[in-house]
Amino acid sequence: MTATLAAPPGGPGLRSRWGLFAHRDFRLLWAGQTVSRLGSSVTTVALPLVAVLTLDAGPLATGLLTSAVWLPWVLFGLPAGVWVGRAPRRAVMTVCNLGSAALFASVPVAGWFGVLTLAQLLAVAFLGGVTAVFFDAADQAYLPELVAPEDLIEGNAKLAGSNSAAEVAGRGLAGLVVQLLSATTGLLIDAVSFLIAAGTLLRIRARPEPVVRERAAMLGQVREGLAFLLRDPYLRAFLCFGAAANFALMGYQAVLVPFLVREAGIAPGWVGVLASAAAVGGVLGALAARPLCRRLGTARGLRIVLLTALPLGLLMPLAGPGLRTALYLVGSLAVVAAVVLCNVVLGSFRQSYAPPELLTRVAAGSMFVLHATIPLAALVGGALGATIGLRATMWVMTGLLVPAGALPLFSPLRTLRDLPTEPPRSAKIVG
Repeated sequence: MTATLAAPPGGPGLRSRWGLFAHRDFRLLWAGQTVSRLGSSVTTVALPLVAVLTLDAGPLATGLLTSAVWLPWVLFGLPAGVWVGRAPRRAVMTVCNLGSAALFASVPVAGWFGVLTLAQLLAVAFLGGVTAVFFDAADQAYLPELVAPEDLIEGNAKLAGSNSAAEVAGRGLAGLVVQLLSATTGLLIDAVSFLIAAGTLLRIRARPEPVVRERAAMLGQVREGLAFLLRDPYLRAFLCFGAAANFALMGYQAVLVPFLVREAGIAPGWVGVLASAAAVGGVLGALAARPLCRRLGTARGLRIVLLTALPLGLLMPLAGPGLRTALYLVGSLAVVAAVVLCNVVLGSFRQSYAPPELLTRVAAGSMFVLHATIPLAALVGGALGATIGLRATMWVMTGLLVPAGALPLFSPLRTLRDLPTEPPRSAKIVG
């Protein structure tokens, strides 16, 4: 399926001690993506603040900003997998980083000249979402070009762990930057982070795998990737799990802040602290992924996490003043840790399992479905919060996490120790 790569520079001893951090090219990829995620985390906080503080935007405008970020997944998610499959992955990722840097730098520049408008913010959010679609489709297929198949879990775990840590730091940095400087300065930080990420990609020495120029029509290639994704029992089960879990996660996150402040009686100043603390769960999940899979197996470890950690999310609706705040913290830590661990394992599985010629299409098809549930879940969560109440909505959405975690068990996963590394021979070519 995938060519075996040579051991990284430094020799076996260094490799056994430092793992993939002894791999120069992986180290560059990891550093660039960590810096980029730090900048993007700052933008997550700073972009709506620019709209509110600089342009005096209301709730409708900030809602449109959020929708503009996710809309490109619905519009371009499927064709992106085909387009990216026809181009060198690193080149696509570099161009996307440079494009994102220019987009986000345009906001503070326009602010300095006093010409910033809401229309520009919406355009930046939308086009930034477009670059994210293409970057993520290429990124899913690029790691297998750098590391050997047996190192995919370690590589994905290191990337996910540093991304989670960057999110924690980025939120804190955003608040500091906005308070001491301005919200638009936060977007300038993100622009610089994209330039750094592009620079690290350009320094990678590994030669890209040759791109197969397929002449098949776009629609036919999209259909081929979707057919493989939906017919395969493993990928189909994981897709259903991801869509259901995303719906539940975004559904309760849509009402989380008002729930914590109005129902749980938590001071507004502590809400950001709790959000950052919950993000630590992502670091824990990434750290646990590799040792858990080594000891229990990828399939068995995944089953245990899905059936034990996700139900702890039911602690969150019990949150209240004082010591009951710990209930929310434990529940959110467990859920975030479980989600990140599952992302590491399932992302590594998809990278080694899907045929190389279909990988970008399978990855883009998965992300299209998973991201399409996000705006719907936000709308449903908000509507439920307005009709049945905030705490009841938290119970509904966190309750959905339990059956969502059971969905992969309706596949061969329930009897395996390890996930397979390639599909059955009859499933490799899809008509």
